[in-house]
Amino acid sequence: MAETMKAVRKAAAEPGLVMEDVPLPQVSADDVLVRVEAASICGTDLHIWKWDRWASRRIKPALTLGHEFCGTVVEIGKRVSSVQVGEYISAESHITCGMCYQCRTGQAHMCPKTEIIGVDRDGAFAEYVAVPEKVLWRNNRSKIDPEIATLQEPFGNAVFATMNQDLTGQSVAVMGCGPIGLFSVAIARASGASRIVACDVNPTRLALGTKMGAHHVVNPAEHGDDAYEAVVNANGGSGVDIVIEMSGAPPAITMGFKAVRNGGTVVLFGIPAEPVEIDVAENMIFKNVTVHSLNGRRIFDTWYKTRWLLEEGVIDLRPLITKKIGLADIDASMPMLADGSACKLVVVPEHEADLELPAAAVEVEPLPDIRGTVTHR
Repeated sequence: MAETMKAVRKAAAEPGLVMEDVPLPQVSADDVLVRVEAASICGTDLHIWKWDRWASRRIKPALTLGHEFCGTVVEIGKRVSSVQVGEYISAESHITCGMCYQCRTGQAHMCPKTEIIGVDRDGAFAEYVAVPEKVLWRNNRSKIDPEIATLQEPFGNAVFATMNQDLTGQSVAVMGCGPIGLFSVAIARASGASRIVACDVNPTRLALGTKMGAHHVVNPAEHGDDAYEAVVNANGGSGVDIVIEMSGAPPAITMGFKAVRNGGTVVLFGIPAEPVEIDVAENMIFKNVTVHSLNGRRIFDTWYKTRWLLEEGVIDLRPLITKKIGLADIDASMPMLADGSACKLVVVPEHEADLELPAAAVEVEPLPDIRGTVTHR
């Protein structure tokens, strides 16, 4: 094995990313070395590429990005016992301490000492990545291809946020049709939601919302301050049972609280860039709204649900993969995510040329009625 590898890195405290030759990661006694077969670009990576306020406060260059990935184990540390060389794996990106109150009471996704792959330590936008044994997740190669296996980590976020409540027979509005929002649309459809309204200001993403199972789509930019009424009208004139807010945009959050019915539920998952002003009395207390503010996914409970949904073909995420790219293409491809013209970009380290997916991947086609496929657990 070569002593160096190619990796895409935040080399300095400035916008952009660079590809560099770096030493192969060293494997400690509790780590494994993984040859990366596929990785996918996350909104977090976009923040780091932009070098925005959050990134400048959190990231310490130089750093190899990438936390959504899959690959093959090529080396194991001397204390590793649960996996062998040659196994096909993905990984939970959150490395938790295991000893705090949250970790010891089944709430590891809230661990205050969490270290994130590709954020706090070198990640998977590289030919190889070293990760602790305790975050590994075995994949079944006969059931899940690399371009889907790499999406399990972000898909798990949507599984956690969306399936946190019983969706069967419920009307659902999803605010924000970025990748996580679109995952949520598909999960709501598979879970038997009676009516799904997808909301976004990007027409391409609204088309994908329909593709993934939304019964109606609403572009708030076309309705102004009364956009919530378009959601209510799409639900037959009544407020929706459940609002899943995935954008973090203040107008969308306000719209969601207005569109939910009295006694309904609002799930807040999108992260606002700044503090958001809410009319607590009118939009929450007087409406008796239940609010769930959620982040991440349950480690590893959510992964088991994710595995079933994807490996058994209950949900197909391929329509959301806009393009496959090589490591050398990551920096130049980021504007596609920034302007919303791409949904998910999958990085294949062995391919250094753009691989366009068939146009049919984004065409709107009728979705089979699979309501009731998933039950609340």
